[in-house]
This record gives sequence, C-alpha cells and structure tokens, in this order.
Amino acid sequence: MTQASSAVTAFGPDFPFAYEGWIGSPAGLGTIPDDRLGAEVAVIGAGTAGVIAGHELMKLGVRPVLYESAKFGGRLRSQTFEGTDDVVAELGGMRFPVSSRAFYHYVDLVGLESRPFPNPLTEAAGSTVIDLEGVTEFARDANDLPQLYREVADAYHSALEEFADFTELQQAVRDRDAQRLKQLWDPIVEAWDERTFYDFVLSSKAFSGLSFRHREVFGQVGFGTGGWDSDFPNSMLEILRVNLLELDDNQRFIVGGVESLLHRLWRQPAVCRHWAEGTSLASLNGGATLGRAVHIERSSSGGFTVLDQWGNARDYAAALVTCQSHLLTTSVSVQESIFDQKLWMALDRTRYMQAAKSFVMVDRPFWKDIDPRTGRPLLSMTLTDRITRGTYFFDNGPDRPAVICLSYSWMTDALKVLPLAPERRVELALAALERIYPGVDIRSHIRGNPIVVSWEADENFLGAFKGALPGHYRYNHRMYGHFVQDDLPEHQRGIFLAGDGVSWTPAWVEGAVQTSLNAVWGIMTHLGGRSHPGNPGPGDVWADLKPVALPF
Repeated sequence: MTQASSAVTAFGPDFPFAYEGWIGSPAGLGTIPDDRLGAEVAVIGAGTAGVIAGHELMKLGVRPVLYESAKFGGRLRSQTFEGTDDVVAELGGMRFPVSSRAFYHYVDLVGLESRPFPNPLTEAAGSTVIDLEGVTEFARDANDLPQLYREVADAYHSALEEFADFTELQQAVRDRDAQRLKQLWDPIVEAWDERTFYDFVLSSKAFSGLSFRHREVFGQVGFGTGGWDSDFPNSMLEILRVNLLELDDNQRFIVGGVESLLHRLWRQPAVCRHWAEGTSLASLNGGATLGRAVHIERSSSGGFTVLDQWGNARDYAAALVTCQSHLLTTSVSVQESIFDQKLWMALDRTRYMQAAKSFVMVDRPFWKDIDPRTGRPLLSMTLTDRITRGTYFFDNGPDRPAVICLSYSWMTDALKVLPLAPERRVELALAALERIYPGVDIRSHIRGNPIVVSWEADENFLGAFKGALPGHYRYNHRMYGHFVQDDLPEHQRGIFLAGDGVSWTPAWVEGAVQTSLNAVWGIMTHLGGRSHPGNPGPGDVWADLKPVALPF
C-alpha cells in the first residue's frame, strides 16, 4: 500500500467530487446564455448555503434575491456579549475541521483568521478533566489517562479496521482516487445503512471482549470532540463519514465569530459577469434581505412565485431552498406538485437532533490560574456525565474578557433545560462544575448576562442538525441528488435544495457549502448554462460518481 500522499479532505465518500478545486479554478464555474443574464433567482435562507450560493450565482450574472425569516447567518450564529465588540458566543457552528476545504476557501477569500479549537486532550485546551460517576481524571493529553481509556480508543480503531478497512479507505480519500473510494465505500453503505452506531461498537471483535464500562466510557467521552452516546441510535454511516473525513479532528475556530464570514461575503465585491464593477450580494439586494417566505408555487411563466410575510409576491426564473426541511410543511406553504411524493417523504422523514448551549462572559481567563493545592489550572476543558456534558474555555488575551461555554449538550440532555430561563441554566451548570471543582469560585468572575440557545425551540429551525436513523440513506440520496434534474418532469424542475441537512455530513458546515455549490451548478444549467470545459462541475460527473443506489 502506498504511503499517505496528501492530507485528508472532505472528498466524498458518497459522491467524491473535489469542490474546492471547482470553485478555486481560474476558469470559473461556467457561463449562462446572454439572454438569461440578470435573471432573478429566489434564495430562501441567508445562512451558509444561501449566502455562498448567492455569491457564486452573482458572479455568473444572476441576481440572487435572498429571503431570511429571522437572523442573518442561519446556524453560523455568533452573538456578541453586551458591552463588547468582539467577545462572542458561538451558538451554532463553532469548530471547523481543516479537512473542510471548500469552507476554508471562503474563509480565506474574506480574510478571516482561524485558531485551533480547545477540544479535549488537545494542546489548545491546555488541560482536560474527565468526570464520570464522581471520579475525576486530569490529563494534558491522552497518555495521562488510565489504561481503560486507552483500551477504549484502541478498540474503536480496531473496529474501524474490522468493518470498514479504514486505513485503505482513508488512503483513497487522501489520494483523491474516486473510483477506488467508491469501490470500497459502496459495499459499506449496503452493509451498514440499516445498522446503528451502537451495533457497530457492540458487534466488533475488539469491543466484544471488553466490559459494559468500556462502552459506557466510549459513549460519555468518545473520541476527538467528546462523548457520542447521543449518536448511538444513528445510522453508522453518519459516524463513519465523520471519522473518514477527519471532521472530528484538527478543528479550528474563527476569530471574532464565524458569522462574520457570511456578513463579509454579503458585502464583498466580486468580479462578475454582467454586473458593474464593485457589485456585491448586498448591493444586488438593496442592502438587506427580504423577510420571511411563506409560500412558493409554480408561476404562470414556468418559473416560481414566492410570497413573503407581508403579502408581496415576486416571480423568479428558479428557486433555491436552504431552510430546514421541516419548515417546508410548517412555516412555508409549498405547492405540493413541485416536488415528487418520494422526495416529500424524504424531506418529512428527516430527523433533527436537539442541542443546547449556555455561555457566560468572565472578566479574564482566570481558569489558567494555578491552584496552589493541586499545582494544576483552576479549571480545565471538562467532559462529564453531569448536566453540563461539555465545558469549553475561550481565551481572548490575558487582560480581556473571556468566554466559558458552561454546557454543550444534545438530545435528552438538551431537553432537560429546554423550558428553563437562561439564569436557571447557568445555575445548574455552575452547581455541576462546583462539584467537580470544589472551592473554585466561578461566579465572581461572571460579567453581564448569559447567552443560551435551544435550537429545537426556534421556530425557524425546529432542531439543530440532522441525525439520520438506520434506513435513511435512500432518503438522503433523493435529497442530495435532486440538483441533477434531467430525469424530472418539467413541472418539478428549477427548484433546488441545499444545506447541511441535505448533505451527507449533517452538523458540519462543509456539507452546507458543498450542497450550495451543487445547487449553483443546477441553477446554472437550468438557465441554459454550462460548466467551463476544463472545469467540470458536480452535475457533469454525476453519472460516473453518483452515490450507490440501494434497492427498494
């Protein structure tokens, strides 16, 4: 077997197409006919998928018209603490793996800085405390943990090799060997789509000889970014993609808040066909998005009519929908015939996971102070079975306010705090941390008001991110592949889907970027355009690289 030739990127595995190469090519993405220049396209949602698609469509000579029901940025939501300019709580996406090359293309384009994210057992965290069943372990790295933790890590690595030929599979990703990758991956899809993450762990030879305690620790502490027991019921394919593409490793955060990426891209001029020099997405939209889209239907001209919350109807040549799929049957009335009933089934069956975060601002990074009793930092990045689950620390400099994410939790743990006010959530988190760090005073350092989020309580999301259950691969295939519309009847063409919930990698921003670029290709070709001959787009290679079709 050849040695690793390059870094792992988010290349496939279901559809191995190098998106960062397509958008980075000097040849550009393609062209549309002269008579379609200036055509208006509705973009529902000003999150990652909507803004990036809008930016690329603008460069092609299209006028993207963006609708946003609430907060610009979607789940890239960086809320600034009162009284500061740049001390933020990252309520949505907050850690971005370096394998997300298409995402970082836009980070570099707008000139943002990133730094290593303080994940457990990383140098960026400094130190980590694992507190399970009242027993606390302190570690600088994984080697400082008891043998049981190393046994858990080794068992999972062995399980990956046993069931997924993981080393060879990842080598195909590194080599950008699309055919070899599909040769290895497609049989895994058939074998594991209808089996859970927990089944994968339990049925492996490596874990079969270990105790329930090993599996319990694996669920609580996990690998890379923390505990994964909330994902145990999910399809194993979801987890394999995360491991394979190193989405759980080598993560960074965006200095000043990731939401600034979309604000900068919104305002940044680009070299465009048709539009005047200095044109930006903001200028094409009159400086602001339209409000909530409440109805979408086929127009008499063959395009689409979008009605906003104030009763204003506008006609478009095409439409891009980037909101969570559940909103298409709750918040947005959509003419049913626009989508095939099998696609409606997929959209409706999409399952979203709950997630909650609680943040406080503190006067300084006091957690770095050394406790004279232990010789250790006062506080460390903390993984626990208590209600906080994961606690993270963000240092903005020795003499500046800092941020503590007191609690980051999912599913049942997130539902425990759903009805609670921000102050009560903070009290619960502080009480849990006081048991782990007796005698450490956190309260006196807190400044201002806490910032919290429960994504399932937000009417514009109804959940944080997709978590596919066993058997959902076929649904995902329908949603992801919808951008290739040659085989669709005429009355179902011209409306496209994007967002991480449509992607194969939910909860990761790279999925939103990649599906937005699929939609750009789809809209371009729907308007009669084509890719540059030397820079084929995702739809041009779909027939050769498309995901495996499972039988019905």
